[in-house]
Amino acid sequence: MKPLEKVIWILVAYVFGCLNGAYYVGKLFYQQDIRELGSTNAGARNAGRVFSRSAFIVTVIIDAWKVIIPLWIAISFWEMDTIILGCMAIALLLGHLWPVQLGFRGGKGVVVYLATALMLAPIPLVVCGFIILVGYQLHKNLTLIAMIGFSSIPLNLFIFFRNIELTVVYFIMLFVVVIMHRNGD
Repeated sequence: MKPLEKVIWILVAYVFGCLNGAYYVGKLFYQQDIRELGSTNAGARNAGRVFSRSAFIVTVIIDAWKVIIPLWIAISFWEMDTIILGCMAIALLLGHLWPVQLGFRGGKGVVVYLATALMLAPIPLVVCGFIILVGYQLHKNLTLIAMIGFSSIPLNLFIFFRNIELTVVYFIMLFVVVIMHRNGD
């Protein structure tokens, strides 16, 4: 694959990332801008709090599919190498956090982080889910427990899979997601 084609795939990933489920659910079904309501975050959790549980679920589905589609195409038809897939994952996250068409005001990246793991690191994702399920039974602070679970993905990739490229990608993504959650929510 030529360098320009790689750059195009990364840009396509950013564009897909810009498709913000919470924003579109709010506009289409509630005629409101989620970025002006609740925590003002254009993410699934805020959509669920402000609109409904159904809005949360639809937002998660939209945000997961916007990740799955470009990664699946890149893996299935273009046989992308790990570094380009990692760059696409980061671009998807950046598009979600800072969507150009929404004035660079998006979500916090949790669904994107998890959906990229579904595509690129499914076993570490299962471990993450197990940690969150068990951890939440012991400590009811979901944000704290989720961040601990999310941290297990890059650690798993490094310790058990020895995949340095994806380990770096997931540490970068984890760092960004944690920074986005520094004020709670």
